[in-house]
Amino acid sequence: MIALSRSSRRKPSAAKGALKERRERLFARTIDFIPCGEFRRKNAEALATTPPESAAIPLDRDVEPPSGRDLSPYLASLYQTRLLTKDEEQYYFRRMNWLKFRAAAARGRLDRSRASLRQIEEIEGWLAEAETVKSIIITANLRLVVSIAKKFVDASNSFDDLVSDGNLALMRAVEKFNFALGNRFSTYATYAIQRHFFRMSHRGRQQRTRFVAGDEALKDRASDSAPTEYCSAEQIGLLKHLFSGFLRELEPRERQIVVARFGFDGRPPRTFRELGTSLGVCKERIRQIQTRAMDKLRSLAAEARLEQTVGDWL
Repeated sequence: MIALSRSSRRKPSAAKGALKERRERLFARTIDFIPCGEFRRKNAEALATTPPESAAIPLDRDVEPPSGRDLSPYLASLYQTRLLTKDEEQYYFRRMNWLKFRAAAARGRLDRSRASLRQIEEIEGWLAEAETVKSIIITANLRLVVSIAKKFVDASNSFDDLVSDGNLALMRAVEKFNFALGNRFSTYATYAIQRHFFRMSHRGRQQRTRFVAGDEALKDRASDSAPTEYCSAEQIGLLKHLFSGFLRELEPRERQIVVARFGFDGRPPRTFRELGTSLGVCKERIRQIQTRAMDKLRSLAAEARLEQTVGDWL
């Protein structure tokens, strides 16, 4: 009887130890989400759990791949999932972030030393569902990575390496995308993936330059095969896309002034006085707004390593 009594005391002790570990893991876990005013409304849960009427289930329906192409098994598998509509995209991003918001809010109300197993499992369940929704978004956008990766293949970056790294950039973009602004995710993700590839290409060129510099024969050969001094049409297209993304980061009035001052709208550049008259402010105010906007553009260009990238092209 004594032995049985000791054994029965050990079991509750082991259970308490396991529960303590679950608590520690839950409170050590990072829960990142995009805040949204909708989450504090009374109908927040209904908004986050009701798919749009136009939603088509299942998502894993066969999509006809491009004809006349011998695709690898991986690329062929990407055509087993269709693209999301704008309404579906909004729903899944809202759902994913709502689940994380709900989990973070519930965890914040718990006592670190007294959270019950039921409470922990409920929060872990919400986070697990959020990961499932995230996987749906990622899977539906993997073809975007492939289409961008094709444009960046070079001596330092193979197609497979670019796709692998691009998928990681896509995953980070899913975490950071602010769905509440109403934009399409593909626009945001394209900019994020291209910026990541530009950085990869720049690092690769730096490595090749250091390697060539150590051997005069190779250095001469590299000079003989130097690229043309002009950017290709494809490179110019990428720069235009990047700059459009930079402009979208500006405030409306800043964007309006930059576009008008430099003639990006196809019209002759306007003077400070002309813009001041049309906007109802003095020309010095226009100058101040332009200076602020240009500082923002320089920061965005520096973050994207635009100067280094263009320098490598020329």
